[in-house]
Amino acid sequence: MKLLKMKFTHYLNNFFFIKLGIIFSIIFFSTLIRADTEEKLKEITSKLRCMTCQNQTIYSSDADFSLDVKKIVKEKLENNETEGEIIDFLVYRYGEYIIFEPQISKQNIFLWLFPFIILALCLIFFIFKVKKSN
Repeated sequence: MKLLKMKFTHYLNNFFFIKLGIIFSIIFFSTLIRADTEEKLKEITSKLRCMTCQNQTIYSSDADFSLDVKKIVKEKLENNETEGEIIDFLVYRYGEYIIFEPQISKQNIFLWLFPFIILALCLIFFIFKVKKSN
């Protein structure tokens, strides 16, 4: 009987240490996941413009708008959405002005090409002017 009680106590102690190890590993891995989420949150919100501040990033702003956008981004990161999906959602919701790096789209392709068109026209004009003077 005493031997049975000692074995039971031994198994109970081992079970306690196993549970303790599981608890510590859960805490450790949840801290890693939280740190990864915070890093992605910082990375994404650093690319976004606060609409109420003057050209300040969402990450560095403490305005109500910025806090709301940080909350949205954090929820979407917890739902395993990609950075592209989050930025597309915010552009759809708030307009393209919210991002610091404008995207190339059908609406603004002329703005991207206009400097090159002007440069080409100036070069053509310059070549004709040089040929005409000779």
